[in-house]
Amino acid sequence: MSGGSGTRLWPVSTTLQPKQFHNLGAQRTMIEETALRLRGSHEGIVFLDPVVIAGESHRDLVLELLDRSGVKLSALVLEPEGRNTAATAALAALVGQEIDPDAYVLLMPADHLVADRHALVEAVRAASAVVSDNIVTFGIKPTAPETGYGYILQGEALSDGVHRVAGFKEKPALDVANQYLRDGGYSWNSGMFFFAPKVLLEEFSIAAADIRDGAHEAFRRARRENAIEIHLDSETFAKVRNEAVDRAVMEKTSRAAVAPCDIGWADVGSWAELWRLSSKDEEGNAVTGSATLLDAENNLIRGDGIHVSAIGVSDLIVVASGNSVLIMPRSRAQDVKKVIPGQG
Repeated sequence: MSGGSGTRLWPVSTTLQPKQFHNLGAQRTMIEETALRLRGSHEGIVFLDPVVIAGESHRDLVLELLDRSGVKLSALVLEPEGRNTAATAALAALVGQEIDPDAYVLLMPADHLVADRHALVEAVRAASAVVSDNIVTFGIKPTAPETGYGYILQGEALSDGVHRVAGFKEKPALDVANQYLRDGGYSWNSGMFFFAPKVLLEEFSIAAADIRDGAHEAFRRARRENAIEIHLDSETFAKVRNEAVDRAVMEKTSRAAVAPCDIGWADVGSWAELWRLSSKDEEGNAVTGSATLLDAENNLIRGDGIHVSAIGVSDLIVVASGNSVLIMPRSRAQDVKKVIPGQG
């Protein structure tokens, strides 16, 4: 899934070039890292060439970056506009069914980091025991009372390492998040799913038939190019209900399962989180690009082609990119959207 806008990482991440098309905490751009994460055979599990579902306006970026990394695609599904993750999940099931009706689909956001590939393979292996009749989501074992993520409560064990989902919880207040950690049995909602296309489409038929039907019609009427490109019909797709797959299907189905795992996951959802994930100097500064620092500590400094100098400051985010500069306390990282030109 490569349709996110990533505006909390403005001014680097923009509508024209969202965060999945940038190098943030990895050697390559995030979409390249995602496409390269599971290729070929891994410890007995065979992964087919990936499918990318992206915005029509990002077609050239996707092809350029993945060609640079030597990634061969099974398909590139291009959405004329964003209609949220329920539509994307339905499309993933439809194209997966077309490519290989006997294969399972592992649906992953293109803008997340996964540091431990072996642990991810093991989580997929555990989920494989129940995936023929369940929709498996991967729950991240929490390391802190995080208020920026949704949580999943695990229920009865279905197999080794996989549980029935007992409930999905909205992003909690801090006291509630602390209670979740004390209680145990909760994990962060990673937004990654593993399913048989037939099973997911059956659950769409029950919980969100209009989304399934709209996605199917846009897919059926799509324009096909050069063996891999699928340009969805814009008129049909514009009518598809805009809703997250969690709310449209996962919270309603009786076939939701969770595989708790520790895969070194991060969604890099803010500059503060990127500072936390980054390597730092002795004073706690995470610097990307050219910078001169004097009596500065615990800052994130990023200058994309611009030299940044900072004197006597601490706990700041300073980002210079293009013709924009962002300066804020790390504690205000969630407020970025309020100052984006035209969106405040």
